[in-house]
Amino acid sequence: MTELIAGPDGKLRCSWCSATEDYMDYHDHEWGYPVSDDQRLFEKICLEGFQSGLSWRTILAKRENFRKAFQQFDFHQVAQFTESDVERLLQNEGIVRHRGKIEATINNAKCAIEMVKEEGSLAAFFWRFEPDMAGVTPQTLSVSEESKALSKELKKRGWKFVGPTTVYAFMQAMGLINDHAESCAFRDKAEKIRAAFQRPGA
Repeated sequence: MTELIAGPDGKLRCSWCSATEDYMDYHDHEWGYPVSDDQRLFEKICLEGFQSGLSWRTILAKRENFRKAFQQFDFHQVAQFTESDVERLLQNEGIVRHRGKIEATINNAKCAIEMVKEEGSLAAFFWRFEPDMAGVTPQTLSVSEESKALSKELKKRGWKFVGPTTVYAFMQAMGLINDHAESCAFRDKAEKIRAAFQRPGA
């Protein structure tokens, strides 16, 4: 698989985004740009957990359904979900109906509340694990020492479905890493935004 593809506008892009029009929009406007909003961070790490064993294409197509089902991923509301909510969600054809992943999302919402109490925000915690990417070629990794460390710490704090590969994909998407291919037209844009980004807690 080649590292780059030309989009309909002639701009070179990371090759993975050619699979669907939704991927291209996601690549151009979201993937790799730094995020400090706790609700968006929580949403993404939960959706990465739902993706486990599936494709991101499946999750992206259902993202709005997930948002509606999980109160826009407001973790304070999700933490209040009960067993009846689990059963309700298992009947929701618009999302991935996996009991373990649904229960993990509710569990992780409770963990997120505790993390905010301890760390001030989810963003302050996650951005502590931003790696030094100097000398690392983009798109050559699916896991890193930082994602292993973050995964280990999350599990220690009670989070579920947060393995190191899942966490690495989360770090890529939320801009902790700029993994746009070297000649991707959006790599420089992501890097400029990252350079101007105020790291939480910094």
